[in-house]
Amino acid sequence: MIKTSLMAGAAAVALMATPGLASAQDQAALEARIAQLEAQLNALKSEIVAARTQQAAQQQDIIRLETRPAAPAPVQQSSALAAPGEGFRIGDHTVKFGGFVKVDAYATRYSGGDPVNGDALREFHIPGSIPIGGADEDTATDFNARQTRFWLTTDGMVGGHKIGTRMEMDFQTLPGAGDQRTTSPANPALRRAFITIDNWLIGQEWTNFQNTAVLPESADFIGAAEGTVFARQVQVRYTRGPFSVSAENPETTVTPFGGGGARIVADDNSIPDFTARYAVSRPWGDFQFASLLRQLKYQNPATNIDSTATGWGLSASTKIKVGAKDDLRLMVTGGEGIGRYVGLNFSNDAVLNGSGDLDAIGVVAGFAAYRHVWAPGWRSSLIWSAQKVDNDLAFTGLAANRSAQSFHANLIWSPVTAFDVGAELMFADREIETGASGDMTRLILFAKYGF
Repeated sequence: MIKTSLMAGAAAVALMATPGLASAQDQAALEARIAQLEAQLNALKSEIVAARTQQAAQQQDIIRLETRPAAPAPVQQSSALAAPGEGFRIGDHTVKFGGFVKVDAYATRYSGGDPVNGDALREFHIPGSIPIGGADEDTATDFNARQTRFWLTTDGMVGGHKIGTRMEMDFQTLPGAGDQRTTSPANPALRRAFITIDNWLIGQEWTNFQNTAVLPESADFIGAAEGTVFARQVQVRYTRGPFSVSAENPETTVTPFGGGGARIVADDNSIPDFTARYAVSRPWGDFQFASLLRQLKYQNPATNIDSTATGWGLSASTKIKVGAKDDLRLMVTGGEGIGRYVGLNFSNDAVLNGSGDLDAIGVVAGFAAYRHVWAPGWRSSLIWSAQKVDNDLAFTGLAANRSAQSFHANLIWSPVTAFDVGAELMFADREIETGASGDMTRLILFAKYGF
């Protein structure tokens, strides 16, 4: 538009500068044309001023936007799913669950007679249940999946406190006599159920007197049963750094006067069992020292018995690294009145003397296990476990358990992560104070998948 107006203006000027070419009529037309051009120039000036004003306003808007504080990020709604493998969210808590399915096949030869159908010895090694004095029978074969286990945990911050829970179950409880004729039933059995609040633990958990970290890898439910501290019970525990103390559910098992292999579960304790533990981890391995102090008590109004005694125990355990992948695991435990804590209650805590008073029974137990990694996914453990009981024969008689031991050798293969298959050969024996003994030889084949 500007170019057209200028060209028209130039033409008009040229006409005016040429004498004789313009008549009066032409002069009037020229003046009208000049007036029109002036009007158009004025309109053009107004448009330019308006455009510049609008451009300046837009620049001010841009400056204001650039200098405006950034808006806060929108609040994200918490997702119900946590990171992969980290469970899921419910309120303030992360919930996780897992477990494993384990299938076992046992082929066992007992020198002193087969345990009855449904006896727990047919499922895993219980030193005090090895038969003595029965007939030597053919090999007995049993299949089961009762060691299958599942667990659920929660973990979160509530009111500034770290709070967690754990519930764990397996299927080791057999209904009735554990009938294997049709459905081979098993009931869910509570293993662990506890709450943690900061440094406190309240509920059913492994006793603070035990070190589960050094238990040998075994196809058996426990493995080194004779020589290990092994108990789960309700407790209140406080942990600070490497130190922990606990007050735990009390229970006293008693041998009647002259009763030998008999057992009284007293259930008369009025004071909890107390434990203290010191556990450390070093580049070469782990070490733990634990102590136990407890009241032994038995009351029987019918026989006018009301007696208490003191039990105590000390236990040291370690896992020592050998080379890049192997390790050596050791435990030794000793004391008086701690029978139910060691070797699945192979020995009772105390015996009644002729006056009806409790006399604590001494125990020494331990195990040694070497774990060797042959190749990626392939490993073996060699295990020896033993316990010796110090009975006062004048009180216990000759039918009480004197000693037990077992030897294990296994080969385990993990073809994929969390999937294990393996075999273990085990020999175990039990001896009573008469010198009579019984043994069992067992081959275990198993498959296990954890999830």
